Amino acid sequence: MTATPDRAWPGLALAAAGSIAFSGKAIIVKLAYRHGVDAVTLIMYRMLFAMPLFVGLAWWAGRGKPALTRRDLLVVTGLGFSGYYLASFLDFAGLQYISASLERLILYLNPTLVLWLGVLALGRPVRRSQLVALAVSYCGVLLVFGHELKFTGTHTALGAALVFGSAVSYAVYLVLSGEEVRRLGALRLTGWATSVASVLCIAQFLVLRPLSAAWVAPEVIGLSVLNAILCTFAPVLMVMMAIERIGATLTAQTGMIGPVSTILMGVLILGEPLNAWIVAGTVLVLAGVWLLTRAR
Repeated sequence: MTATPDRAWPGLALAAAGSIAFSGKAIIVKLAYRHGVDAVTLIMYRMLFAMPLFVGLAWWAGRGKPALTRRDLLVVTGLGFSGYYLASFLDFAGLQYISASLERLILYLNPTLVLWLGVLALGRPVRRSQLVALAVSYCGVLLVFGHELKFTGTHTALGAALVFGSAVSYAVYLVLSGEEVRRLGALRLTGWATSVASVLCIAQFLVLRPLSAAWVAPEVIGLSVLNAILCTFAPVLMVMMAIERIGATLTAQTGMIGPVSTILMGVLILGEPLNAWIVAGTVLVLAGVWLLTRAR
């Protein structure tokens, strides 16, 4: 897809804003953890505030279209569990142990995981240029991981494993959602899948925590509202609108600003260190994803 100039700049701006907004999630989560809240409670509040927005999105995107069939409901439930509930919970849990910069770099391996799943599950061929791109990306993450492990100990390994599990869970969602996207449309599927995840996150809190655990600092409520709107709902709309204007490939390439913005916000807002290891790792990850995009 080739965008005309009058559509390209708004599309690029939407893609960049969506990537930056989504990357801000890690910053908000780290700020909330400073108020003594745990991952189960924090993700409950995020999805509680996001759910009305996504239910409204699903309704709006489904106007004038056939109702969901039983098969659609089952598939949407499974995709919501993998792509938004499990992926979000593992990500939030991992952020308790690692920096926002490392978290964003691990999540940015998602395109490489989609490629691996395609090879292992669907038997798709892989070219040498793709293997080179994979190697470059993983070397970047390992560089930052090794540096952080040296200073923070075994908790870094646990946090990195949880966030990597989040990336795998979301990659499974991407691989399996292709047919359903064509059937329902991206916005409708996202709306319903995220609504399912919201119900699961709220139910998880009710099962694992007493109701008294819902009493949290006012700052946590404010950060959760900000997370739900600015870093969860808004990026979905902005990225979808960007894809409509400039195509998925250019949107994904513009999204490379995400890890960089996370690092800058981590330094400026959280006081996280910025050193040569982080810069080098980020450059390698971005270079690997760029090479993978070209190889495709």
